[in-house]
Amino acid sequence: MMREYTIILDPDRERRGYTVTVPALPGCITQGKTKDQAIERAREAILLHLESMLADGEEIPEDVAGLQVLKVAV
Repeated sequence: MMREYTIILDPDRERRGYTVTVPALPGCITQGKTKDQAIERAREAILLHLESMLADGEEIPEDVAGLQVLKVAV
């Protein structure tokens, strides 16, 4: 069964690339020099993370529901 997970692409100006996190999978983080590379590496990281969870007998989580990105003025 194909699953979908929300990813967050964060432009990393210092390294001139992207950092990717997966909110539903704490600790699942990767990077890429381009947006496309970061997305492909996110797919790989998610698969490896899920394989590790299965091997450890952990339940596979669903994607986070209702994730919102907001700006707060300070």
